[in-house]
This record gives sequence, C-alpha cells and structure tokens, in this order.
Amino acid sequence: MSARLAVLGSPIAHSRSPLLHAAAAEVLGLDWDYQRIEATEQSLPGVVAGLGPEWVGLSLTMPLKRAVLPLIADHAPLVDRLGLANTVRLGERPHLANTDVGGIEVVLAAHAGARSGVVLGGGATAASALEALGRLGVRERIVAARRPDVAALQLAGHAERFVSLATVDLTHAEVVVSTLPGHAETVVRLPAAVPGTPLLDVAYDPWPTALGTRWLAAGGRLLHGLDMLIEQAVLQVRIFTDADPDVAMVQEDEIRAAMREAVHR
Repeated sequence: MSARLAVLGSPIAHSRSPLLHAAAAEVLGLDWDYQRIEATEQSLPGVVAGLGPEWVGLSLTMPLKRAVLPLIADHAPLVDRLGLANTVRLGERPHLANTDVGGIEVVLAAHAGARSGVVLGGGATAASALEALGRLGVRERIVAARRPDVAALQLAGHAERFVSLATVDLTHAEVVVSTLPGHAETVVRLPAAVPGTPLLDVAYDPWPTALGTRWLAAGGRLLHGLDMLIEQAVLQVRIFTDADPDVAMVQEDEIRAAMREAVHR
C-alpha cells in the first residue's frame, strides 16, 4: 500500500505541493500518494481524526496553520514560539513543525545583516517572514498591514514597528517580503525607484503579481515565491522521511532540481 500524504487548506486546488512531493518521492524511490484535501478550520479536526495508519504526513496552508495546534500534542519549539505549524508528521507520535521560516531564510540568505526589512501583510506567513529576517540578522523589522492594530496584537514581539500598507515608506528598506495574496488589490505606494532592492513575493499564482510587476518597473529585484515553496518543501521531505530536520539529505540537490523541474521553475 502506498504511503499517503496530502496538503490541506481552503482554497487548495491551486497548490503545487503535490507536484513537489511527487518529484521528491521519485528521486528517493518512495511509493507516496500525495493529494490535495479541501479543509477549513471547522472540518480539520474530523479530517485529522479520520486518518489511518497509512498516513505519513500533512502540509498545511491557510487557514489551518493556527487551527492545527490543539490537535497534535508534540510541537517543535519554533511552532510554540510562533503559534504556527505548516507540517504534520504522523505515525506513532504525531508531531508539528514549521518549515516556512526555513524556506524564507534560504531564499533571503544573501541579504543577511540588512539594516531594515519590511513585511507586507499581517497574517501567519508574515510571522514566519519576521522570524526568518530575525534569524538573518536584519536589525529593524517593520510590518505594513491593512490593519496595523490587529497585526500588532497577532505579531507582538516579532517586529519593531507596525504601519499601514497605505503609508509604508519603502524608500530605505533593504529587503521586502510580501505575504499578500496574489489576487489581492493592494494600496501599497511604491517609491519612484527601488534600485536593486529585493522583494520576495511569496504568492506564486498568478506570477508575477501586480505588486511584483510594479516592483520590477521601479527597478527592484523580484524573488520568486515558488523558490520559497520549494525550499520549505525540501525541509518537509526531511521530516516526512524521519531524516534530521537540521541536516541536508544526501540527495537533496537532486530533490531540489526535480522539484524545480516539476513546477517549471
């Protein structure tokens, strides 16, 4: 019988995760059946309770990254720090992990030590982005959200300042991460020029987003959201195969290349 895995969320039809994990399974010679499952905060407990012994793991997207916490007792320290999980390792001792932080950290590694970083958006992915920027030594971390008062409550302790998307000043930002949905209309006002400043836009469908297109027109560098998705998926494969989550697998370069090919990246 194939080992079963899935990505859960709502909406979920657009997810590329099945392509990524199928590519990894082929490299590793594993018999994995990886699916998409539509699940909401209300239906998640029933879905998790109904999983049989053939289930190896789950990837979680919105709106489930907080909702899953009370369903699984064993958490990686980062999950408790952020109050977020995007990975469930099933089996005899189910376990929650967060690979979003590591995925963002890898993509932005070249910008370690930047003086100022701005995160656009105030949701779950914003918390992971702030943690990644902190790990990279970015000294000032600013959140720009539609409702900065709400973002300040949800992300207390993770950022130095909270401002409105409509008033954020990106002129002096050395690195920017957008966690806004790709289809969202945004009121972000861009400077006339952002020469060479990197923007990691975690949205990847459609690509580029309207914000990404404007960023490029202003002279900025646009980092692809699929790169972050691939890197966090590589970390998930470590967890799903019971490898050390902090140590690269022997075939990791081959896995990463297969994943990139699978999503035409």
